[in-house]
Parts: sequence; C-alpha cells; structure tokens
Amino acid sequence: MASAETIASDAPKAPTPTGLAARYALAMLGLADDRRATDPGALDRIAADMEALASLWQGDANFRGFIADPRLDSVAQRRAAFAVLDRVGTGPEVRNLAGVLIGNRRLALLPQVAASFGAQLAARRGQQVAEVVSAHALTDTQRAQISARLTEAGYSGVKLTEQVDPSILGGLIVRIGSRLYDNSIKSKLQRLQYAMKGAA
Repeated sequence: MASAETIASDAPKAPTPTGLAARYALAMLGLADDRRATDPGALDRIAADMEALASLWQGDANFRGFIADPRLDSVAQRRAAFAVLDRVGTGPEVRNLAGVLIGNRRLALLPQVAASFGAQLAARRGQQVAEVVSAHALTDTQRAQISARLTEAGYSGVKLTEQVDPSILGGLIVRIGSRLYDNSIKSKLQRLQYAMKGAA
C-alpha cells in the first residue's frame, strides 16, 4: 500500500469524540461491566449494539439528519429514536443511553459516543483500531487478508472499522494510529494527473 498524507471523502465520517462524548461512552462501559455480574455476555452485546448504531448513522442519511436536527422537541426525538432503535433491535442499555441524551438535549452526540465507546473498548482489550475505507463492502476474505497484512506490518490485535466510499473508485485507504496507507484508484489517478502536469 502506498502512503499518502491526506484523503478527501464525501462519505460521512463519525465526528471526533469530544470530552463529553467520551464521558458518556465511559459510563456505558461502566454499565456494561456492572451488567457482566449477572449477564456474562453483556459487554459484547452492548458493543455490538453500539457498532450497529454507528453503522446506522454511517449508512442512513435520514438518520444522520434526524440526529442533527435541533428543531425537534424531546417528545418527537424520543418517539422517533426509539422506533429506529427498536427496528434495529438494540438492547435496553443503548435505548436508555438515547433517552438520557435526548433528556439532556444532546442527541447529536450519539455518533461521537458510539465512536468513543468503540475506541475505549478496543484500548481496554489491547486492540489497535484500523479504519478501512473501500469503494465496496468488504468480504470476509478481504477482511482476513487486511488483518494478515497489518499483522505482517507489525500491528497486532487490530480491530477493523469499515467505511464504504464509492468516490475512491477502488482499492483501499487504511488509517491506523497516525499512519495512513492510501492505495485507492482515486489517489493513483490524482498522482498520475500531477505527474502529467509536471511533464508538460
């Protein structure tokens, strides 16, 4: 994979978690730990619900618009958010989180809380998070190949987060820590265009 310094993407990217979002995420981790006393699979179940929530935000423009709309009152937000969460099948913990965020007029923090929860859980488990951007959804074989290549490159215990961005045309963009590997067709075409301009 070739290295590049910047990428441009029209696809939505979860906002960088703020201190407040990190505190909500930490509270969710604490709740998951408390639930593990009676439900050993609680942490994994809540983590899956938070990932489903992040995927929903990533893939549904209407949901993103709803989350960010400050004009809705708390009753309308609660009704609509709970309907969506019920449709997705999230558990009571994530449903309660949404209720607390709505009650505090902070529903717009939901994607940041989900991102922070995933990052804190990965750090707790000793995992590094690799953000993978592809033009099409990855197959299980491709995921395994990416994980194997990252392990060969010295990254162990890597957790992949995926984003589909058709604008990169093909190839992959992988960000892990402060490193960015850009092997997208879009970047290759841009480099070719710059080279041709320089040769003219």
